[in-house]
Amino acid sequence: MRSWLAATLMSMTMFMAAGDSAEAQMVAPSTAGTKPKAVATVPIRPPALQTPTDTANAMGQSERLALQSDLAWVGEYNGAITGDVSERMVAAIKDYQKVKGGKQTGVLNPQERSVLAETARRRQDNVGWKLVTDTVTGSRLGIPTKLVPQQTSDANGTKWTSPTGTIQVVLGRRKEAGPTTAKLADEEKKDPPGRKIDYTVVKPDFFVLSGMQGLKKFYLRGTFKGDEVRVMTILYDQATENTVEPVVIAMSSAFSAFPPATQAPPPRKTVEYSTGMVVTEDGAIVTDREATDGCLAITIQGLGHADRLAEDRDRGLALLHIYGAHSLKPLALSDGAAKSSVDIVGIADPQNQGGGAAATSVKSQVTQVGAGGDLALSPAPAVGFSGAAAFDGDGKFAGLAVLRPVVVATTAAANTPPATQAVLVTGDAVRDFLKANEVSASGTSTDAKAAAVRVICVRK
Repeated sequence: MRSWLAATLMSMTMFMAAGDSAEAQMVAPSTAGTKPKAVATVPIRPPALQTPTDTANAMGQSERLALQSDLAWVGEYNGAITGDVSERMVAAIKDYQKVKGGKQTGVLNPQERSVLAETARRRQDNVGWKLVTDTVTGSRLGIPTKLVPQQTSDANGTKWTSPTGTIQVVLGRRKEAGPTTAKLADEEKKDPPGRKIDYTVVKPDFFVLSGMQGLKKFYLRGTFKGDEVRVMTILYDQATENTVEPVVIAMSSAFSAFPPATQAPPPRKTVEYSTGMVVTEDGAIVTDREATDGCLAITIQGLGHADRLAEDRDRGLALLHIYGAHSLKPLALSDGAAKSSVDIVGIADPQNQGGGAAATSVKSQVTQVGAGGDLALSPAPAVGFSGAAAFDGDGKFAGLAVLRPVVVATTAAANTPPATQAVLVTGDAVRDFLKANEVSASGTSTDAKAAAVRVICVRK
């Protein structure tokens, strides 16, 4: 009988199949009254119900990557972390909901998503998960730094170990003429002698082996480029398997033996939507700096053209101004505090809400990343919410939500700089930014939805 890890690794090599959407049935309306009139009726076809797959497809790529990664960290998702929508992903969501005693809809509500994100983050923190670039080989891999804090290197690679040697991660390289994955897999099965193999996968571009090596379990993933062979091997005592095996899956997904030599910045959108908050009656608006960077034109929907007057690169803030606007309702920047959770009021990207421009509110949990680090928001609000105002439990202004690319355990994320998916810029930082630019934010409105505006940046 295969071990849990072997079964999980085998399922990762299968293709993801997309499910078929169920068609909605036609329902004819009933007629009230004891003596219905003899009138012609036309059956009404209700709009098709949105399936879980439809909902997942409407998410941004970074949101799907984060969701798959979080599901993997709680042991529910065992496929490749690619951000692609599949029945496996929907099934993992339903399994998670079942474990939590919720309704198995295949779509996480904000509270469920928040709990999932927090659980995954806590498990990553528990092992000290960190994406690193090996200085010897240039390979990119995820390392559980709390499990293997000791690191040594030589010309052949790098080794990370636990203080007692019960857990080891070895990244090695060698030269070999005419390598193939089949040939390399056969060699690894025999070296060192006595390896007992219980799982093998050989693909044209990589191979995976797992089994026993002496008294330790092992897992290895290898590949080659030209005559350069690179292999990552994880060794661990059987007593540690409950801790290590869930991390092994994440490490396998994160391993990029030959990442690109240079990291190009992600392409900017031709048209990017964000949220701004009106802070003065004469048209001052505070919003996200990156979402309004490099714009040929900035437009505030329904109000007209805006100029960008100032920015704060460290905090990620920008100050916009529109001229000739009337009847604005500037937000009261009350002295709130970022507690355990906040309400975020913003306007989603029109592609995420059928072209609508209404402000909506979502809840998010606030956690501090490291000592004195960023205030992370999970789950992150939808695309378009960057620059949205956040409010504490007392309804007071707690800051602005700013969205950033996410890094997860996947080779696809190897080219993305490490960053928090969504951070909260505190109310104090916002007020200091406005004060430094001689903006007197004296708004009295507590209607955040009335103060929220859609900011449209048009680039080349």
